Amino acid sequence: MNMLATPSASKPLPRYRQIKQQLAELLREGKWRHGQALPSEPLLAQRFGASIGTVRKAIDELVAENIVVREQGRGTFVKSHTRDYMLNVFFQLVDDAGRKELPRHQLLSFVRWRADVKTAERLGVAPGSAVLRLRNLLALDGKPTVYDDIRLPAARFAGLTANELSERDTTLYGLMQQRFGITVVRIVEHLEAVAAPADVAALLAVTAGHPLLRIVRTGYSYGGEAADTRLRYVRTGARRYESVLGQR
Repeated sequence: MNMLATPSASKPLPRYRQIKQQLAELLREGKWRHGQALPSEPLLAQRFGASIGTVRKAIDELVAENIVVREQGRGTFVKSHTRDYMLNVFFQLVDDAGRKELPRHQLLSFVRWRADVKTAERLGVAPGSAVLRLRNLLALDGKPTVYDDIRLPAARFAGLTANELSERDTTLYGLMQQRFGITVVRIVEHLEAVAAPADVAALLAVTAGHPLLRIVRTGYSYGGEAADTRLRYVRTGARRYESVLGQR
């Protein structure tokens, strides 16, 4: 006899989870943009026909996922992707003392491209769909450390220019949020150690075959919609990859 209970696939979501999903969908649609305040919990309770406690529980989950933030005495606001926030949440390279440094970026190329099968799968678009492809070199402590080959769904970033990418004073995700209202809230990464291809080795100032960290990374906005996918090569040595699991 199987003593493990299996949840029913048809079991409805708890009410607070339903409200959380509805709030996330409104955020995806741009109802409230980054830095803006959400309506008060009593107003949201009235809107969704639920108790204040149920709405508060839904917002608690959005806070835990870094989608919104509560400010004492002011209310609940859509999280903004400031440089410090991006550094702390989405950048995992640290020095030997565990410190992080905001990298300097150099745009190597920016072209319109057609999605191959793997890119299309990661971005949730059809193969051959228009994508924007940019190649970035990131330096830490003045040394080339990260090479990124990034693909963006062209339909979500119409009008994006090479000048905006080169002259930005924020991260790429910060630019997405400020310019297009697209907020990355979740990242999936696959990591492996590889020998440096010759072209990447030249960019990172190492010899061909030098061991590098290779990361396939996809960022998702509200509702699980892909905002970007990238192939990242990292030169370690003076830096290491640090992943923090669970809440601080």
